[in-house]
Amino acid sequence: MNFKLMAAAAAMAAVLSAPAARAQQFVNVLTGGTSGVYYPLGVAIGKIFSDKLPNVKTQVQATKASVENLILLQQGRGEVAFALGDSLKAAWEGDEEAGFKSKLTKLRTIGAIYPNYIQIVATADSGIKTLADLRGKSLSVGAPKSGTELNSRAILAAAGLSYKDIGKVEYLPFAESVDLMKNRQLDATLQSAGLGVASLKDLSTSTDITVVSVPKDVVDKIGPPFVSVIIPANTYTGQEKDVPTAAVVNYLVTSTAVSDDLAYQMTKLIFESLPELANAHAAGKEIKLENAAIGSPIPLHPGAIRYYKEKGLIK
Repeated sequence: MNFKLMAAAAAMAAVLSAPAARAQQFVNVLTGGTSGVYYPLGVAIGKIFSDKLPNVKTQVQATKASVENLILLQQGRGEVAFALGDSLKAAWEGDEEAGFKSKLTKLRTIGAIYPNYIQIVATADSGIKTLADLRGKSLSVGAPKSGTELNSRAILAAAGLSYKDIGKVEYLPFAESVDLMKNRQLDATLQSAGLGVASLKDLSTSTDITVVSVPKDVVDKIGPPFVSVIIPANTYTGQEKDVPTAAVVNYLVTSTAVSDDLAYQMTKLIFESLPELANAHAAGKEIKLENAAIGSPIPLHPGAIRYYKEKGLIK
C-alpha cells in the first residue's frame, strides 16, 4: 500500500512539475464574398497562420465584407479582417448611414494593404460609356451597406447622380451581378476590388464589355481616402485602353481583444509572407511593407506598432 501511495505521489508530482501546455488560440479571418479578392487573400493568410503560428487554430469566414467584418470584430467574433478605408473611418466615427449604429472603439489597424479600384463595367450593348449614361439603366451596387455599396453612393453623388436616377438598383454580390449581366438582365455593375477580380475576368471572357471611366474631377470632389488611379489596358478581355478611375486603400484590421503578442506575430507573418499573398491573387503584388503603417483612419494595434518599429517604419 505504501509503495502504491508513493508511486501515485510521484506521478502527481511529475504532472505538477511539468510545463503547462500552451492553450490553443483561435484566429478567425473575416474576408468577403468568395468571388472577390478578400477571400483568396484571406485563405492565404489563414494558411500562413496555420503553418507558422504554434498552438493557433485558424478559420477563414466568407462575409459581406467591410461593414459586416468591422461589426464582427467589435463583437469579438473575429481576430483579423479586411476592410476599406472609408468603411473603417465610418466605423470609428459611428456613421449610422454607413451601417454603424455606434462608434466601434475596439477596432485597431494591423496595416494598409492594397488599393481597391472602383471598377464600373457595363455590357457593350447597354450603350453605357460614361457615368452620365447610367441614368435610367440598371446597376448593381454591391451588397447593402457593404464597402462596395458605400463606394457606389460616393461615386454617383460626385457625378451628380443618386439611386433615384438609376433605372433599377440591384444590391448584389459580385458573382450574382455578373450572372445577371451574362443573361442580359442587368446593364452594369460597380465592383470595388483589386485589379483582375475574378468576377469581372469571368464576365469579360464571355460578354463584350465597356469599362466606364471615373474622371479625376469626380474623384477630387470626393477627396480622401479616394485617390485617382488607372485601370491598365488589357486588365480585362476587350479592354484595349487605360481607364481612369478611383481607388480606396484596404486595411487589415483587428481589435483590442487580440493580445499584443498575437497582433505582433500576425503582422510580422503577413508582411514577411508577401510572395505567398502575391501568388494567391494579383492584388497581393500591390501590398508593400513600406506603406503598411501609413494613413490609417484609426489607431494601429500596439502589436503592429512593435513590428513597424523593429522595421524602422515608426520611430
